[in-house]
Amino acid sequence: MAGGLLVLGGCVPGLAAVLALVLCANGVERSAEERERPVAARAASYQAPRPQIVPRTAWLDARARHAQPPPRYDDRVKAVFVHHTDSPNGYDCADTPRVIRYLYAGQTGARDWDDIGYNFLVDRCGTVYEGRAGGVTRAVTGAHTQGFNHRTAGIAAIGTFTAGVPVPKAMTDAIAAVVAWKLGLSGTDPRARVRLTSSNSLSRYPSGESATMPAVAGHNAGFMTSCPGAALTARLPEIRDRAARLQGRG
Repeated sequence: MAGGLLVLGGCVPGLAAVLALVLCANGVERSAEERERPVAARAASYQAPRPQIVPRTAWLDARARHAQPPPRYDDRVKAVFVHHTDSPNGYDCADTPRVIRYLYAGQTGARDWDDIGYNFLVDRCGTVYEGRAGGVTRAVTGAHTQGFNHRTAGIAAIGTFTAGVPVPKAMTDAIAAVVAWKLGLSGTDPRARVRLTSSNSLSRYPSGESATMPAVAGHNAGFMTSCPGAALTARLPEIRDRAARLQGRG
């Protein structure tokens, strides 16, 4: 009997060895599952509620819709880029759909894009609008940050937020709510730093190069631009902290 145990332990080819491999594999699988369960539980516990989002149909007139290919998707969103639209700040919030139509017309017209580039837009009253087509719950590949549109979402603050310009609290709170929800789906802490790979050498990084940047970054972190403006850039730490609290993080 002792010899049999010794043979099994020595992994000698044969039925005993096969049984040993099966037992070993099952043990490894169980151990891996046990290690993953707490991670999954933590990710689920940090998911924030989905904020109210006004659909595209509220601002996109079917007659003005640009012909576009089917949406493209990534497997998840692990970072968010914050932008400003570089448009006037004095709009009435009731006119936000008209402002977004204007932005859409510029991007699909003069720039010849297939759709508006941002995944979400937020007005100064804190109303969140669906931007790029494809479904707000999915990881839609946007066209907002050259080289870093994959596994990211673009949120645009409607207005111009250069140095000294007030940034409405309702706007930053709404941005934080979208950040908390979208990053919570992938278990990402809004205060963390993540690795992204550039897909375009016109970005700050050559194509194929990995870069570590904040999970909630300004447009200027990935591209040579002053966007989202000095005033909004200064509010990013506050947005990260608020988003983390909305996820239930300490």
